[in-house]
Amino acid sequence: MKRDHPIRWSNLYLLLVFIVLYLPIIYLIIYSFNAGDTMDRITGFSWRHYLTLFADTRMISIVLNTVIIAVLSALLATIIGTFGALGIDQLKKRSLQNGILSLNNVLMVSPDVIIGASFLIFFTFLGVKLGFGSVLLSHIAFSVPIVVLMVLPKIKDMSQTMIDAAYDLGATKWQTLTRVILPAITPGIFAGYFMAFTYSLDDFAVTFFVTGNGFSTLSVEIYSRARQGIDLEVNALSTLMFLVSLLLVGGYYLLNRYNEKKKIHRAKASQEVDDA
Repeated sequence: MKRDHPIRWSNLYLLLVFIVLYLPIIYLIIYSFNAGDTMDRITGFSWRHYLTLFADTRMISIVLNTVIIAVLSALLATIIGTFGALGIDQLKKRSLQNGILSLNNVLMVSPDVIIGASFLIFFTFLGVKLGFGSVLLSHIAFSVPIVVLMVLPKIKDMSQTMIDAAYDLGATKWQTLTRVILPAITPGIFAGYFMAFTYSLDDFAVTFFVTGNGFSTLSVEIYSRARQGIDLEVNALSTLMFLVSLLLVGGYYLLNRYNEKKKIHRAKASQEVDDA
């Protein structure tokens, strides 16, 4: 009987945490269907704010900008971060490896305001026009360390005997990379891509500093509209973004489950061959 109490208290605490986290989101979603224009009270159910959102060509353009930036920055950051993690793993000196990892983590622990201001000063010094290019470069820069942190543990867990066996069988470095190493660390690469995509999608502080006139992203646009007053079109947009996030998380979970089942199936097949 005594063992039941900690479990009950832990479940109660977990429930409380989820309520605190999701109650504001549920509140926002409910009012996105409000027939009125304010969040003072619910006057009825309506799709009006969603119809207004889809009729807002400026907002649709900003959504496309945000998605394009997120997809491109996550893709490029994943490529750079993956090869960066492979390079770090190949370093012989432990002190040099730890030093580079520490430098890699600087962007992870530095305040976003400082990072954004640094990029603004850097682009101004180089004479780079603020807009799509400056936002894309900034998002790639702060996403690369995330990818490195996701991919490097998978590289460390990879069996060195697989690589040695590939070389013994006559595989070139490129064949070993594409047919042995990359497939083995694929879960880490996908995790890095999803994390980079998510960070880019909802980043505000860094993006706020490096956007120029005529270009904006969702986070900056929502902030600008929120300063002007409550707009339930923002609620509708936030609801759709939340649903997209749920789909991404669900897709990532299903992909992990598929990879795990595939790995188990391969292990069973290998065991059956050994037994035979």
